[in-house]
Amino acid sequence: MKPTTENEILNRYFDLVIQEGLYSTKKRLKFYLDYLFEKTNFDNKQMLDIGAGRGMFSFYAACKGAKIVSIEPEAEGSTPDSTKKFKKIQSALGLNEVIQLEKTTFQNYNSSNKKFDIILLHGAINHLDETACINLQHDNNAIEKYNKIFEKIYNLANKRAELIITDCSKYNFFAKLNITNPFDPNIEWHKHQPPEYWSKLLLDPGFVNPKIRYTTPPMLYSIGKLLLSNKIASYFTWSSFCLTMEKK
Repeated sequence: MKPTTENEILNRYFDLVIQEGLYSTKKRLKFYLDYLFEKTNFDNKQMLDIGAGRGMFSFYAACKGAKIVSIEPEAEGSTPDSTKKFKKIQSALGLNEVIQLEKTTFQNYNSSNKKFDIILLHGAINHLDETACINLQHDNNAIEKYNKIFEKIYNLANKRAELIITDCSKYNFFAKLNITNPFDPNIEWHKHQPPEYWSKLLLDPGFVNPKIRYTTPPMLYSIGKLLLSNKIASYFTWSSFCLTMEKK
């Protein structure tokens, strides 16, 4: 039987996401989504998901009432076979009409004058141009490349649009010592930038009201949020953050 209410649709979403191996447990995913989208209203909104991967956040937003454009080039930095998995879950959830998958880079995306109320870059901001990201703090050409990218994002945003960015900061205790981070041994720290730097760049095109939150491992739930969701604790763990801004 096809789900009809929002609760039924969301339950189907959580079941599929866990079944397809996109997240570890339903409880942890619910906790993380509540954190990530703590003040986001999806009802009748237009959302752009840049670097959508297998679509976990696009599907959630669609189940909550948004219409989505998901950009996933399946290039460097993206998840292998993302498109195949994306379309499988999209079809199973009956979201073919509300999610548009664009298999291209953000730089090559043509919006056809479409504007968005929510723009998400989940673990994707450094992949927009990895070489430029590495050199941002000492190369004017790299800065100019990201300025153009952020100007395009700004122009795609409706007034008061919400911009949500997640990533990890390059400033980390284990990275400084040049040793493997036990919380995430695969992070290439030199390919990232701190949230304060991103927010500074995003002020230029006109985004305002930066808010930085620090992410704790979802398995720690509320106790982790209470004790570890601060800059100091983040520095000694995995330096993961969520930056939100809005278009003035």
